[in-house]
Amino acid sequence: MQQIEACFTFLLYIHNESDITPYMLFNRINLFRQEQGLSRKELAELVGVNPQTIGYLERGDYRPTVELALKLAQAFGVSVETLFALEPFPSLAEQLGRKAAKETDHD
Repeated sequence: MQQIEACFTFLLYIHNESDITPYMLFNRINLFRQEQGLSRKELAELVGVNPQTIGYLERGDYRPTVELALKLAQAFGVSVETLFALEPFPSLAEQLGRKAAKETDHD
């Protein structure tokens, strides 16, 4: 249930006066797919969509349904929050820099 609630959070809309502006949805689908050695076609078969849909998702051209977001997270064995975010994910260089800084502080 918690995973479903988190997924709904990602698909919310902001009401701004008279128009509705959707949140930008960022994802790590390509990263996890490549890390697991899956082609777009293989991932598409796992979650029951067309391989083109995986490409659209990876580029951010398409927002997944709640069901698809849950299936993708399950296919990679991660939480929806690990796979999708409303803010851009930090770059690998940023993450490594933070880790190095923490290790230096502990020495």
